[in-house]
Amino acid sequence: MSKMHATVDAVTARIIERSKPGRQAYLDLIAKQRDAGVNRPALSCGNLAHGFAASGEDKPAIRGGKAMNIGIVSAYNDMLSAHQPYGRYPEQMKIFAREVGATAQVAGAVPAMCDGVTQGQDSMELSLFSRDVIAMATAVGLSHGMFESVAMLGICDKIVPGLLIGALRFGHLPTILVPAGPMPSGLANKEKQRVRQLYAEG
Repeated sequence: MSKMHATVDAVTARIIERSKPGRQAYLDLIAKQRDAGVNRPALSCGNLAHGFAASGEDKPAIRGGKAMNIGIVSAYNDMLSAHQPYGRYPEQMKIFAREVGATAQVAGAVPAMCDGVTQGQDSMELSLFSRDVIAMATAVGLSHGMFESVAMLGICDKIVPGLLIGALRFGHLPTILVPAGPMPSGLANKEKQRVRQLYAEG
């Protein structure tokens, strides 16, 4: 194994030292929330009733608080071809959860933009900003104290980091990211590139 370059080593050491207070505060928060457990059993009747009002046949299990409840955060929309498989995932996940004695609820959806659609448009300036919005939306979806674990549905370079950043606020909950994979458009990348070049040339 090659030795780390001295400059990289020094910068890494500075980052570790500088981030100690913030990192320790985060670790303390996660330990405290882990030890406190999930809030669902402690929610008032009104809060809890709102939490499972739309859950159909899963209401008794969620109300009873005896089964694991999985919070689903989805980045699905009809604009991202790679997200197309996610359209039916939540309903399937609810069925699979019931089969093992658990429940699943969609905790929230995040606004996931497609760079492929916005390239060359004024709106492409929102691309980097969207990561922070996704992180905030993820945290909002998980803030209700209803879940023992998290399943995140999303793929793409801004969406995945946003989901993970938001989920880290709830680092005491077991979390899994479910990538959907590509959806072929029927056009080879070289052909797309050729058409875009022709369009750019007018």
